[in-house]
Amino acid sequence: MPTDWTHATPPTLADFEVMAQAAWETLPSEFRTMAGDVVIRIEDLAPDDVLDDLDIEDPFELTGLYSGVSLDRQGATGETREPDMVFLYRRAILDEWAASDEELGHLVAHVLIHEIGHHFGFSDEDMEHIEQQTSG
Repeated sequence: MPTDWTHATPPTLADFEVMAQAAWETLPSEFRTMAGDVVIRIEDLAPDDVLDDLDIEDPFELTGLYSGVSLDRQGATGETREPDMVFLYRRAILDEWAASDEELGHLVAHVLIHEIGHHFGFSDEDMEHIEQQTSG
């Protein structure tokens, strides 16, 4: 029997927060320790200034972003700084999900792992290994 989509709604920002937290909790403890007190933020789309800084025209091309001080500059200035954050962009992730056959929770975990992993210099192979560990 086909699914009746007439009253369906997309996952909300709060739903994405739940998925991101669930993904975080499945990450290997070493990976979470390395990421420290990173804050995970869910927004609909990246703001224009971020897109401009990254030279991205289409906001649906950016599913996530790690914002923080690079490891080699942490503690160098002695200034108080904002906490490191991972932004997950709900509408861009939903757009990618709609074009794939991937489960939405896995896609959220994939973006989270890749944003943290790229910040810490992990290779794609390293991140694939972490994803395999989290998918049971």
